[in-house]
Amino acid sequence: MSAVRSGPRHFASRIMRLQFLVIGFLIVLVTAGTLYASYDNVFQRAENRSLTIARSVAVMPSVIAEVEHYAGEDKLDAQRLKTGPLQQMAEAIVARGEAYFVVITEDRGLRLSHPNPQELGQKVSTDPVALAGIEDVSRDHGTLGESVRAKVPIYSAKGIVIGEVSVGVTTDSLTGALMTSFSWIALFAVMAAVLAVLAGRFTVRRLKAQTLGLEPSEIAQLVRDQQAVLYGVTEGVIGIGPDRRITVRNKAARQLLGLPHRTQLEDVVGRHFASAGLDPALVAAIRDRNKAPVRLAVNGNSLIAKVTDVTRDGVDLGQVVLLSDVTTIEALGTKLDAVQDMADALRAQRHEFANRMHAVLGLISLGKMEQAEEYLREVMETGPKIAQVPGLEAVSDAYLSAFISAKAVRAHELGVQLRVSPQSMLFGQIASAHDAQDATAVLGNLLDNAFTAALKSDEDRWVEVDLLSEGATLHLAVSDSGPGIPPGLDIFAPDVSTGSSLGSTHGKGVGLPLIRRLARARSGDVWVADPGGSGAGAVVCARLPAVIDDAKNSTISRHLREGNG
Repeated sequence: MSAVRSGPRHFASRIMRLQFLVIGFLIVLVTAGTLYASYDNVFQRAENRSLTIARSVAVMPSVIAEVEHYAGEDKLDAQRLKTGPLQQMAEAIVARGEAYFVVITEDRGLRLSHPNPQELGQKVSTDPVALAGIEDVSRDHGTLGESVRAKVPIYSAKGIVIGEVSVGVTTDSLTGALMTSFSWIALFAVMAAVLAVLAGRFTVRRLKAQTLGLEPSEIAQLVRDQQAVLYGVTEGVIGIGPDRRITVRNKAARQLLGLPHRTQLEDVVGRHFASAGLDPALVAAIRDRNKAPVRLAVNGNSLIAKVTDVTRDGVDLGQVVLLSDVTTIEALGTKLDAVQDMADALRAQRHEFANRMHAVLGLISLGKMEQAEEYLREVMETGPKIAQVPGLEAVSDAYLSAFISAKAVRAHELGVQLRVSPQSMLFGQIASAHDAQDATAVLGNLLDNAFTAALKSDEDRWVEVDLLSEGATLHLAVSDSGPGIPPGLDIFAPDVSTGSSLGSTHGKGVGLPLIRRLARARSGDVWVADPGGSGAGAVVCARLPAVIDDAKNSTISRHLREGNG
């Protein structure tokens, strides 16, 4: 897995430059389009204005009368036209700024009015298309220069075309309007560019804040590293964002907590941690930001959850929940407790044996051979005096016999009598050392809880073990003289205490759930056969399949049957 390398950050600068290029291109494009639209709009308004004035002039009765008068003359008098009503009217329209020029012609195209009096009586320089009875709007070059002009025919009372009216606006006069439009467009373009710069800087800063200043390649590498870490570890990992929603969880977390698969609709990713179906103890730890390890019992597993806050450069990135499966470790701890009990018993018996050997040695040193021989014979017949277990002879297996003897030492220290039920029928031997560990772990935990219960009785404190072999299956039953299990108390529930005073974790909500899981892992079980009460102690049973060597068991059973026969 490669580490993310730090280096100069160019990603934000590239984003800003790209943004400026795009926005600049858009500003130029929009400005050009707006200028074109403004240019076309200015000319369109000029054309409409020219056409409107031309139509108004063409239908004036005085204009029609004058044009009809001049249309009948063979030769026009320029001096008369200079002072005529048509010239005066045209000059008045131009003087009011309604048009740049107003030219009226008769049916031969001879000018009856013109801004330049010298042109009166002369033929127009542009095509008099309106004499054909049509209206025309165009951009032509005439004696007055480049202009936008509208030509409208003049009709007589009989509906005959007798002349035309040409009204125009020169392009020079339109330049001012275009420049005004361009000034506003340029102003808006500059404002847009300034806003783009400010928006770009804001975007870059926000982008840096959201990506923590990382480059795209670094972010991609982080994603690859995250996937490698999340799915390469056996511990469960759950990520919770600043908004308190679950952002990620790996396969181990899903399996340990029994969460839905990612393809299912109820997947926890994206949901608030409080509504994701997590264990209530874990929800409380996340809500309270409890940094202390939290023990969970979920789906038959013992888990340790640790909630850690994550920050970077003072920014709250959320929380990470680490889940560790300690089921196997706790089971091994239970088995080690059983081994420790046996070791303690062996030390006690060794101490007792050493004392007896000292007595024998003293008798021999004094030459009292007969007394030494008698003492040794008595020891051989009675066995060890410390913590003798009544009925232990019914247990033929060396593992269980030694373990019960070891527990008897502990019971003796507590003032509790440990005995084996006369109805015990254990044939055969434990199949292997591994099976012996499981059997002694289950039996040891039941005995520890029974010792605790027996200590609560005022007198006659005892614990009784009943062992039965059925083929390869070992059946256990442990009863005691205690007050029994309180009604409604589930001693197998997580964190339920039975009030152990033995100085161990057994009986404090850890041992019983563990041995039940251990038994069920072997397709067996542990259950309460009789909760007791009213002066009677409880009876707890266990079934452990495939523990006894069935071949040895069958041989012993056959010998017993033959002996009885």
